[in-house]
Amino acid sequence: MAEKKKAPAARAGKSKAAAKGKARKAPAHKAPAPKAPAHKAPAKKAKPAREKAEPKRAREHAKKERPAPVVHSAAEGAVAIVDGDNRKVSEHSLRPEVFAVAVNEHLLYEAVKQYRANARRGTHMTKNRALVSGSGRKPWRQKGTGRARVGDIRTPLWRHGGTVFGPTPRDYSYSMPKKARIAALRSALTRRYNDGGLRVIDRFGIEQPKTKVLKSLLDRLGVEGKTLLVEHQPDRALLLSGRNIPGLKVVDSTQINVYDVLDCRNLVVSQEALDKLEEQLTP
Repeated sequence: MAEKKKAPAARAGKSKAAAKGKARKAPAHKAPAPKAPAHKAPAKKAKPAREKAEPKRAREHAKKERPAPVVHSAAEGAVAIVDGDNRKVSEHSLRPEVFAVAVNEHLLYEAVKQYRANARRGTHMTKNRALVSGSGRKPWRQKGTGRARVGDIRTPLWRHGGTVFGPTPRDYSYSMPKKARIAALRSALTRRYNDGGLRVIDRFGIEQPKTKVLKSLLDRLGVEGKTLLVEHQPDRALLLSGRNIPGLKVVDSTQINVYDVLDCRNLVVSQEALDKLEEQLTP
């Protein structure tokens, strides 16, 4: 009986040893190989990358870099006079009473304020209770209803009623003293000259109304941004040539104002218009 009981223990020992041996001999775990796809999609042809460069015209324009315009220097208190090709012709001594005065900020503010006020249309208007459409009949009797007393349905207290003390058409324009206006214009011209925005040309030479001709002239002068062209009695060709150029305004030397001078970056004046300006503004 003792031998029969030892048999299962021996078998258990053998099974444990076999399990340890199998554990030692077991190969390391390998990742499963990727399965080949059943159907391979045909390889797409690589599309040529789109050109990120600019269009052909823009590239050609970039290649032709415009040379920087020549800025002619002049003596202190003077300005260089150039021709249509931006070549220096002579120098003009500016009058210190016009282009070398003390800049009065308050006068500039008053002149700009007056200009903008004169440009207002003043056509705003609201309807009062006399102009609102509606009946003038009394909606209900004065007493006995328990409701508030009402005279008509056009009362300002009701919806769609008239407006009380609303704006009415008026003229906002007012005048400044002549001496103050002239002094403000001198201050504006002095500021533009000190900033280096004053250019003087002997003559514009626009014989036919062509925007392209005037635009090429401004390019040769190196004028960019808002520009004010001042000419003494400008002819029709110059006015028509400049009206299609954005940021450009052509005025007569007698119609120049403080707002236009301060609003522009460049002040291009003909020699004749400069003489008239100095003659007009010299005290």
